[in-house]
Amino acid sequence: MSESADAARLGFDAGRLARIDRFLDDAYLRPGTLPHVQLLLARDGQPVHRFTAGTLRADGTPMRDDAIVRIASMTKPVTSVAFMQLVEQARVALDDPIATVLPELADLRVFAGGGGAVPFATGSAAPPIRFVDLLTHMAGFTYGFQERNAVDAAYRAAKLDFARDEVTSDAYIAALAGLPLLFAPGTAWNYSVATDVLGIAVERLSGLRLEDYFAQHIFDPLGMRDTAFHVPPEKADRLADCYAYRVGGAARLIDRGDESRLLKPGSFDSGGGGLLSTVADYHRLCTMLLNRGELAGARILAPKTVDLMVANHLPGSADLTQMSQSLFSESTNAGVGFGLGFATVIDPPRLLIPASRGEFYWGGAYSTAFFVDPVERITCVFATQLYPSSATPIRRQLRTLVYAALENSYA
Repeated sequence: MSESADAARLGFDAGRLARIDRFLDDAYLRPGTLPHVQLLLARDGQPVHRFTAGTLRADGTPMRDDAIVRIASMTKPVTSVAFMQLVEQARVALDDPIATVLPELADLRVFAGGGGAVPFATGSAAPPIRFVDLLTHMAGFTYGFQERNAVDAAYRAAKLDFARDEVTSDAYIAALAGLPLLFAPGTAWNYSVATDVLGIAVERLSGLRLEDYFAQHIFDPLGMRDTAFHVPPEKADRLADCYAYRVGGAARLIDRGDESRLLKPGSFDSGGGGLLSTVADYHRLCTMLLNRGELAGARILAPKTVDLMVANHLPGSADLTQMSQSLFSESTNAGVGFGLGFATVIDPPRLLIPASRGEFYWGGAYSTAFFVDPVERITCVFATQLYPSSATPIRRQLRTLVYAALENSYA
């Protein structure tokens, strides 16, 4: 299903918006690379174009506008918002050492060798990790799925990447405390479990489980009725099937929506990747951020707090090409900095696709994505369920197609 709501009034060419739908159909849906797609494009919070196509389930059930999908790392901005609410209350500060809330992580050291059957060798004690280091992925943590070194392997063995049904929050921190850092905090950028650690800090500071904190302080005020860490029974028929990319063939089913473990609560709420949501719900979060912290009378963050979050916090105004040690992230590197929970465009020409300076964005492992352009007042939420997100260039293609349809620029 495709619809455009008065595209010309909102500065878009309707014919060029329709080109997005044809592209998705021809390049991804017909070949079977993607099982389904959803796109919600808006300007000034008003929907401009919406496209839903494909199948919700492998049995041929059509995709639906209110489908619930795994948003994976698009959870990270939500956790960052939650933490910044606590900063606004002066319950914690960005430059506080994380050990003030997570004392188990007070004496971490930097990896110097070993791993596997050989005990880890570490250097001198690392400087204290600050909360800002968690938000910017400069803490020295990693992800096991990056598969580059012995520390990554230890993360995989401890199941730190996919901890939903494996541990509690306290057990997660205890496992992490036994592993070395990849680098001294603040000296490099590496995509990591840092936002899971941040979510546990939110739990300890608030006294609430993360799902409950999100519901009370973010989702309920914003009217995000379908976003949570599991899908309740009355919504089970809306959970989309999930697939894995297969070279040269149709995507392979890896998680059936009607049988998924996500239909039941887990033991750990992953602030780095555990949420499920809908494009309509996430559109409300994006619109709140576009509005610098407010939506429909609900003030989630102060305007200056949002400004701080979307600014580039990499040292010396560097971009990710200069700071990243990561084998994988949900971002390109050239011309892109990193804020407090988002990638942020600092040099549009280096990105080599249309963009605005100050645009911020992120994505998830199942190829979901969003971006917010505060210059053109555009938000875009895209959903599908294909792992890994690095398998296709769909995100760059979508941003190119969206800007190609924009006629009335505010810049």
